[in-house]
Amino acid sequence: MMRSLIRENQIGFLRFIFAGRFAFCHNVSFHGVQSYDTKTGNHDGTPSIGATLENLCSSGSSRWSLLGKLERALKEHKVDEAWESYKNFKSHYGFPDQLLVANLITESSYSPSSRCLRMACDLLLTISKEKPVLLRREMMIKLVLSLARAQIPVPTSCVLRLMLEKKSLPSLDVLRMVFLHMVKTETGTYLASNILEEICNCFQKLGVNKSAHTELTKPDVMIFNLVLDACVRFGTPLKGQQIMELMPQIGVVADAHTVVIIARIHETNCMRDELKKFKECLDMVPITLVHHYQQFYDCLLSLHFKFNDIDGASSLLLDLCGSKHSQIGQRESPKSCTVSIGSDNMKMGLKLQFLPQQLHKDVVYKLDLQQDLVLYKDGKFVLSNRGLAKLVVGYKKSERINELSKLLVSIENMLSSSEDSSPCSDVIDACIHLGWLMTAHDILEDLESEKYAIREGSYTSLLKAYYDEKMQREAEGLVRQMRRVGLAMNISDSEDRKNLDLKETCQSDLANSIIRMMRDNDKEVSFLVHGYNSSIYFFTKARMMEDARLTYRKMQKTKKQPNASTFFHLIRGYSSLGMYREITVLWGDMKRSMEYQNTVYYRELYEVLVVNFIRGGYFERVMEVIGFMMKNGMFLDKLCYKSEFLKIHRDLYRNLSVDDAKDEAQTKRLEQVKAFRKFVGIC
Repeated sequence: MMRSLIRENQIGFLRFIFAGRFAFCHNVSFHGVQSYDTKTGNHDGTPSIGATLENLCSSGSSRWSLLGKLERALKEHKVDEAWESYKNFKSHYGFPDQLLVANLITESSYSPSSRCLRMACDLLLTISKEKPVLLRREMMIKLVLSLARAQIPVPTSCVLRLMLEKKSLPSLDVLRMVFLHMVKTETGTYLASNILEEICNCFQKLGVNKSAHTELTKPDVMIFNLVLDACVRFGTPLKGQQIMELMPQIGVVADAHTVVIIARIHETNCMRDELKKFKECLDMVPITLVHHYQQFYDCLLSLHFKFNDIDGASSLLLDLCGSKHSQIGQRESPKSCTVSIGSDNMKMGLKLQFLPQQLHKDVVYKLDLQQDLVLYKDGKFVLSNRGLAKLVVGYKKSERINELSKLLVSIENMLSSSEDSSPCSDVIDACIHLGWLMTAHDILEDLESEKYAIREGSYTSLLKAYYDEKMQREAEGLVRQMRRVGLAMNISDSEDRKNLDLKETCQSDLANSIIRMMRDNDKEVSFLVHGYNSSIYFFTKARMMEDARLTYRKMQKTKKQPNASTFFHLIRGYSSLGMYREITVLWGDMKRSMEYQNTVYYRELYEVLVVNFIRGGYFERVMEVIGFMMKNGMFLDKLCYKSEFLKIHRDLYRNLSVDDAKDEAQTKRLEQVKAFRKFVGIC
């Protein structure tokens, strides 16, 4: 009895001595203290109190030694040593306390070593799963910014998505910097655009809950501009279209930079009707801002040509050259403008608000200048050789040379680059060089009737070309014409013609541009395809999917091959209505179209397929598209696909084995789901 009491007192004493020092990290139990059998006088096989005390002291000494090493390494900024001490401690005792974990991640954030940054990211993600109480917002902010600066996009996206999940995004200034660094690379742009979309979706889900909005950092116009510009630079215009449509959904107002980037996106996607909506407002900006929108007018002119709309191109050029009909810079500009996305008559349609006069002087990015067709020099718009070549080819193809001549006279100021140049004569000379002698003669006569002074060399070049081609009758007519305008020539016989000092017209830049343009036109998508796509986009935005489907079928019947924009608009239209089965049919059409045209479409088209097949539960199609993307070296945003799966199918077939499948179809589906889980890293 007495021995039992003494033994209990010893246990209590040990609890008192060691609980404060070790119990916080060990589940120390004293029920195993060695006992003494009073009847037999033998030990019962458990360790003695002395042995237990010795083991505990040794364990505590090791723990504090490792913690001391970790603390010293962190204080001395020896990151590699700190990681070694951390690994040793973690393998024996689990995670250190919150302060040491935060210091380790913070010190790693300042390290120039990408290996340390990746280890810090891995540690952060491990903590989020195993011991989330150790997470601190400050250390996540420092790490995500350091990862972004180091151009390590995938870990950056992991940390940023973790912060979004915790409703703890960085401040707006930091978020801008993270996106600024992410969009410097192609992979970073893919991830940044997806994350921006996820943030916007989160805002939309919060709805009218204003207090919930305050917990999240709302992306501003600068972040959107960074991502949109990167979509242009890295050739993801369809994703850019998708991002642009998010702005009105969360109430972000666009600025002058946004409009120019949107113009580039619409031009690439051949969405002329959408771009034209901006023109009326931009035509009224102050004359001091007109030069900023040079790229907008360049894109709009390009789209007029792509749609084979010579009248639209001519009308725009007349506006730009400052004709009497032009309203550019002449009227008072509104401070704010609104354009519709899709149908103008949609009651529930999206409305993008923008400030045409707002230019941020402290902007941290610089747009890539595109000067293809329209230039801006010496305070005026100038049509480039390429633009003039497109104009000449367009009018000649439609056999409207007389109208071309009149337009050339009307926009002469826009064509002139120097005082002694004669752009209209340059057009005549280019036509002569290309062998379009009758076209050159028609333009010459039209210009004469407009009282336009034509360069003498153009007459003599055309005359020599007639003689070279044995076109005697046309040559004689030209000689009479030359005499009427005061160019005295007496060419009566062949001997006189031989003595003519007519120099060979050198190959001009304009002629070269026309040749290249004609070659490019053979490769361009038919303007009818662009028209069909515009109609399909209109119908999908109006949720008139039957009309969109009929337009698509009409397109197929007329043997017009659909392109990436066709499928992208249809997929998004069906997705908005949850019609995932119809998307599987489109995937079949896409495969046939790719095989027929021997082409591969934009990466974002395949990604939108993957996401929608996940939502619809078509995992065989999911793995098929993923396999196609891997085969073609496309980046796969696994975390995006994983997140989409967990939203809808978190427990799908989680505890079901192949043996439990009811039939062959379920067996196959089970295998596909298992394969997808393994691919994205879901246990």
